Amino acid sequence: MFGGLSFMVDERMAVAAGRDGDLLVRTDPTEHDALVRRGGVPARMGDHRPMGPGWLTVPSARISDDVELGYWVEVGIGSRRSSG
Repeated sequence: MFGGLSFMVDERMAVAAGRDGDLLVRTDPTEHDALVRRGGVPARMGDHRPMGPGWLTVPSARISDDVELGYWVEVGIGSRRSSG
């Protein structure tokens, strides 16, 4: 999905590892601004299609260590609580 390897939790996508090393993360939309400040980038499908505040891309440089990668995976897993 989205050109990467997706990981599902409770039948919902939590994160997807992109070919370029970036991570697509499903998020709680209410946490969008705080997560952008942490280093997430609003996700896009192509050049002109934003995916909305429930999705962020985390550049590979931001997840180069296990602690930061773990943080973002937990964000994706935790998003299932807010998305119904």
